[in-house]
Amino acid sequence: MASIGNITFACEDPASLAAFWCKAIGYELEDPPPGLLEAIEEAGGDTNAAAAASDPTNRCPRLFFKKMPRSSPDHLPVHLDLTTDDREAEVERLIGLGASLVETKTEQIGPYTEMWTVMRDPEGNGFCVQSPGE
Repeated sequence: MASIGNITFACEDPASLAAFWCKAIGYELEDPPPGLLEAIEEAGGDTNAAAAASDPTNRCPRLFFKKMPRSSPDHLPVHLDLTTDDREAEVERLIGLGASLVETKTEQIGPYTEMWTVMRDPEGNGFCVQSPGE
């Protein structure tokens, strides 16, 4: 059976986007393998072509950021859902880190109500924030 190795983001500035997500969810930036940056520089390549962030507890998938063209961020076919005890406070914190607010949505299904906030990271990738029981 396969497991998730990376969740990959196509982006313009891998280092900055990786730093945003580290601050947003408590991940840590990964150092590139020894000698890789030097080899890229010697070859005339872009040392900001990729960046990676990992969960310090090793319980959650690694995030990988790669400089490459991406599809339109207008739709959220695959995205991260962040869960927190205080959705409104977390939304404000993420805005302070550079995210933008899109909208807050509510869905009622029978006696169950679900509320979440749609946001975009600094490069426009969509993600949602919700609180359990909200």
